[in-house]
Amino acid sequence: MSAPYYLPLADEIAVFEAAYRSRLPVLLKGPTGCGKTRFIEHMTWRLFEALSYGEECGEEAPPREDRPHPLVTVSCHEDLTATDLVGRFLLRGDETVWQDGPLTHAVRQGAICYLDEIVEARKDTTVLIHSLTDHRRVLPIDKTGELLAAHPDFLLVISYNPGYQSILKDLKTSTRQRFVSLDFDYPERDVEATIIAHESGVDDEAADRLAAIGVKVRHLREHGFEEGVSTRLLIYAGELMRHGIAARRACDIAIVQTVSDDANVQKAVADIVDVIWP
Repeated sequence: MSAPYYLPLADEIAVFEAAYRSRLPVLLKGPTGCGKTRFIEHMTWRLFEALSYGEECGEEAPPREDRPHPLVTVSCHEDLTATDLVGRFLLRGDETVWQDGPLTHAVRQGAICYLDEIVEARKDTTVLIHSLTDHRRVLPIDKTGELLAAHPDFLLVISYNPGYQSILKDLKTSTRQRFVSLDFDYPERDVEATIIAHESGVDDEAADRLAAIGVKVRHLREHGFEEGVSTRLLIYAGELMRHGIAARRACDIAIVQTVSDDANVQKAVADIVDVIWP
């Protein structure tokens, strides 16, 4: 298996590897679609799938087919409860059996658990992870009475978008200060063009034009449009183009109609596309 493609922007790879060696929980901060999830997928591959697995863990790597899946990803939402993460009792036939939730599974197996957009989850969920993010590294399972010690290879990673979240959904200081933080943002134009070309398959000229659209749309944030356009959407536009959709139509579908439902914002973005692709 090859590594998930990721183009470093600074020293984030070295920092994450250092955090992993010390099993320090990591917080990824940055706007939507800037590469946080791809980064954690890439780092999981580097730490668990590459030949350095044995060196990182201080032991020989078990056969690939015998390893647990090294990354457990949970997309957090407002209905996500502590029970959803930890587990629950289920009826199977005439028996009541316990089923681990994704967090418990990662803690037992020594996987990286990635809680994406953590502030979208209910407050009892964020409190639950506190005992996993300090010297204790334990997960209390109230329903079974178990105090589960984390596997030596377990690591907790969370992410959120501080520019998008409201004050009511901000990350509490008591949670934030349990993590080391890595800031992410959209790449510079030339770097983003390289990413777009690689991921979508369009030629360098088209990729550069898409990256230019990204830069100009993000400047609209200065005029009240907060989010800008993600690298992900620029890649989507490129993929549509690669499969025969005209450039301006691809940008309309993947960018103009997607970034906002506000007619004024859509017109502003469409005007940018018209300049880049006259």
